[in-house]
Amino acid sequence: MDHPSDDRSPPFQRLTRWLTPNRSTALRQYRSRARIYDLELLLFEPVRQRAIDLLRLKKGDRVLDVGCGTGLSFSALEGLIGPEGSIVGIEQSPEMLERARTRAAENGWNKVALIAASVEEAAIPFAADAALFHFTHDIMRTPGALANVVSHLRPGARIVAAGLKWAPARTMPLNILVWNAALRSTSTLEGLARPWSHLERLLSQLEVEQMLGGTVYVAGGVVK
Repeated sequence: MDHPSDDRSPPFQRLTRWLTPNRSTALRQYRSRARIYDLELLLFEPVRQRAIDLLRLKKGDRVLDVGCGTGLSFSALEGLIGPEGSIVGIEQSPEMLERARTRAAENGWNKVALIAASVEEAAIPFAADAALFHFTHDIMRTPGALANVVSHLRPGARIVAAGLKWAPARTMPLNILVWNAALRSTSTLEGLARPWSHLERLLSQLEVEQMLGGTVYVAGGVVK
């Protein structure tokens, strides 16, 4: 007896993969990009700095760097929280995480702990004071990942997320650049109009800024 509900056609399977984050695809993408990732992100350093500024960190704070990549945010975070504070970096790509580990060791950042896991499965060791999501579109479109992070933040903690988005109508031609960048760095284009839409349900006082002609957003708010 046939079971139509259990028999997805190949086109439907492809559409499902296109509309939802795919871990295997993401791991392949970042395996190939690990060696050049730091150079690729140079253009977006002002975005990183703006996002970190909006975290409003102070000495001794504990911060989650969600999808930390090669650890490019560690230096700026360390400078704000000082030796009394601590950072937990979460990253599922072994190649990216190894570079983050090397960066922390070379700089003597002893209060950086790294978790090798997808964000939704990460065993976060404490309730943190803030969380940063920098160019982590797949994570932003995974409600279970966001829920896990928020459950390990104290009430009133700040979250700031930054990443690609579709440009507004006035700068529509820039979407060619967004498309090209997204194909290299995300496994889904779903949600690029408002990448923060899942996160905003978990936060209060959400504010969203646009940068680089509206092709990048920085969204920050407070855990309810």
